[in-house]
Amino acid sequence: MQFTIARPLSGKLQLCAAMVVALGLAACQSDPRPPVGITQTPTVAATPAPSVPASEATFAFEPITGMPANRADELSSELGAAAGREGLVLVRRQNAKATYRINGYLSSTGDSSSTTVFYVFDIVDANGRRVNRLQGSETIGGTSGDPWAVVDAGTLQRIAQRAIVEIHSWVNRS
Repeated sequence: MQFTIARPLSGKLQLCAAMVVALGLAACQSDPRPPVGITQTPTVAATPAPSVPASEATFAFEPITGMPANRADELSSELGAAAGREGLVLVRRQNAKATYRINGYLSSTGDSSSTTVFYVFDIVDANGRRVNRLQGSETIGGTSGDPWAVVDAGTLQRIAQRAIVEIHSWVNRS
């Protein structure tokens, strides 16, 4: 049995190999656009018009993820109150039929002087297809080892009100 020692790849061959790997990884992307960085403004895609008249639309919020359960309960209460003020019909999510389901994702981070809560609400139709996305952030003064400790009821109320107003505007557009 004879063994040979592999020689290092030449510069051109290394470049070619790197390009093949990069193209292979790029092919795994489901979205051809580059990811949006924190400082970039996302491109807003046109969202389809609601599939039913606003007067017939019902909404169910799925469990909100990314935040402590007690804070998610507070936000859920604020969302319900805001929906009532805007005239949106919410149904209990368990075993209830709804025109749209809303998935909420929140995270918070703090720096030396402030805390920011980032939120995303995806509205999906009965087939699970996302038909609209609402996103934003709320920055408040103060910081803590646990950023959620700084998030007060007023912050959750502002997030809920913004989300519900955006949902109301979307479902009432023609």
